[in-house]
Amino acid sequence: MTDLYAVVGNPIAHSKSPLIHRLFAEQTDQDLVYEALLIDTEDTTFQFAISDLIARGYRGINITVPFKLDAFELADELSSRAEVAHAVNTFSFKNGQISGDNTDGIGLVTDIEENAGRPFKDKKVLILGAGGAVQGIMQPLLEKQPGLVHIANRTAKRAEVLGNRFETDIPITTSDWVNIPDNTFDIIINGTSASLEGKLPPINPTVLGQNSLVYDMMYSAEPTVFMQWAQQNQPSCQVRDGLGMLVGQAAEAFYIWRGVRPETQKVIDEVRRLIQP
Repeated sequence: MTDLYAVVGNPIAHSKSPLIHRLFAEQTDQDLVYEALLIDTEDTTFQFAISDLIARGYRGINITVPFKLDAFELADELSSRAEVAHAVNTFSFKNGQISGDNTDGIGLVTDIEENAGRPFKDKKVLILGAGGAVQGIMQPLLEKQPGLVHIANRTAKRAEVLGNRFETDIPITTSDWVNIPDNTFDIIINGTSASLEGKLPPINPTVLGQNSLVYDMMYSAEPTVFMQWAQQNQPSCQVRDGLGMLVGQAAEAFYIWRGVRPETQKVIDEVRRLIQP
């Protein structure tokens, strides 16, 4: 019996998760099918869509924009990292129960530290956005002991609420876009979904240093508009999209579901090759 999995979101047509999980399944000899499914909230609710997938025999799903906070509310039980994140990107279905987890943070931290070779320890980090995607990365990032973290968001209050959630000796400051501190940061992470629409967070390029790593959690075949903006304003900075994070978080979800941890670098390279125009 082939096991069924999926990723749900809106938009979802761009998702490479089905390709990634197919490559994982081939690599580890697992019998499964993984699909990308659109949830249109004009036609249904997130809760009804998930109930329908459970009724149809799905074993688990990944959750992407904009449903990670809905998933947190819907889960019957949560992992410790999902509880801290207040966001869920992975559901497991068993005996009528929905177990929620969050693998985003592990995916991001591993990609930046191991694949990009940029340790967080003692570094100044700027995070753009305060939604579900950012909530998922905060705890694993803070565990890497950065020197300071500044969270900027369209509404300052939402950034402040997120920053206040974590008990840590690491300085966490927050602001809206306009009041980001006027100094350079070592690592700048775009956790907004603006790149999906070809848009930019309205921030000042003075945050860019010559050796900054500029990281967009979104990804595409071409450099995202955020990566292009960074290189136009600071040509020597290092830019990176979120494909490595995507593969890393997918590998963790695959391990939760199947008990097998796939090797990721070959999959990153293969997906990068296949998405080139």
